Amino acid sequence: MNLKQSMLIAVALSLLSLVAWECYWRAHGKLPDIDDNKDLWAVQRAKVETLSKEDVVLMGSSRVLFDIQLNEWEKETGIRPIQLATAGASPLPIFHDIVNNTDYIGTVIVGVTPGLFFSTTFPEAGPWKRAQTRVEHYENRTYAQRINHCLSMPLQKHLVFISTSEEGWSDDIDLKSLLNSVSLGAERLEKPPFPPFYKFEYMDENRNVRMSDKTANDTAFARTVKNVWQSIVEGNDRPPQKKETTQFFVEDAKKFKARGGNLILLRCPSTGLFKDIESKHLARTDFWQELVKATEAKAYHYADYESLKNLDCPEWSHLSGPDASFFTAELVKIMKADGALTNSKTN
Repeated sequence: MNLKQSMLIAVALSLLSLVAWECYWRAHGKLPDIDDNKDLWAVQRAKVETLSKEDVVLMGSSRVLFDIQLNEWEKETGIRPIQLATAGASPLPIFHDIVNNTDYIGTVIVGVTPGLFFSTTFPEAGPWKRAQTRVEHYENRTYAQRINHCLSMPLQKHLVFISTSEEGWSDDIDLKSLLNSVSLGAERLEKPPFPPFYKFEYMDENRNVRMSDKTANDTAFARTVKNVWQSIVEGNDRPPQKKETTQFFVEDAKKFKARGGNLILLRCPSTGLFKDIESKHLARTDFWQELVKATEAKAYHYADYESLKNLDCPEWSHLSGPDASFFTAELVKIMKADGALTNSKTN
């Protein structure tokens, strides 16, 4: 056998192996998905540099990611928002970046998830660092990183087997994740292992997130996500830093408004365990209302509106796809009627 034949056989076997691996994961219900990594976030952040006063920028935690649907917003207003919210993170570092490192004077909608918004201003704390890391990556990213991201996008959109995530879901299927999923001697650990955290949403290249149908309709699967939330809540013994976080945000809010920016605060729905904890330990009167008063910003709390207050979150913290579309459309109508969105279409 000559070298050319050997090469052809090797290429053919490689292609067959890749096709088989792709078919295997598709047969197990996996779909192509885009990783919400720092590169994807940076692409959206870069757009802020050229936005006009008529544009809208979203920021906050995962509730803003899930509950504000970009297509619905654009359908209602004629404007497609820039999505800068970051799961599990405080919005304070990102708002600080926009206020202090850009000249943007359009509309900024900041989602207030009490447990994260009022959590901390300590640079090494998880909620702060998750957001600040993305800001720093945007500022320092190289051309090689930008090119690598651009080249990866077509593959992410069409192939399942390359799926990976910066988040590190328990059901990631890249080789590193599969090896990490092998449990060796876990039963000898004194501390019980952290519950498996399975991916429960899909994202597009504009960072529009939609809860998976499985999460919305399969209560057993939704329970696995609830187990993670419960474990996180039970393991968190840090009190909120209300004074520090409020002062930090208010300083930036006043600066943004003074230059003509339109600031809107948003409280998305929560149910079950999260609603109980937020009502008991992060009371609306002590946290939300005082923040609204201090910033003098327009503010929208889901519980104030008949059409929004009874929406259910399948895993306590985020809306299903259909409910998120409804929430977005209703929220825009409320804001437009209130004059908060003055530069959108009026039909």
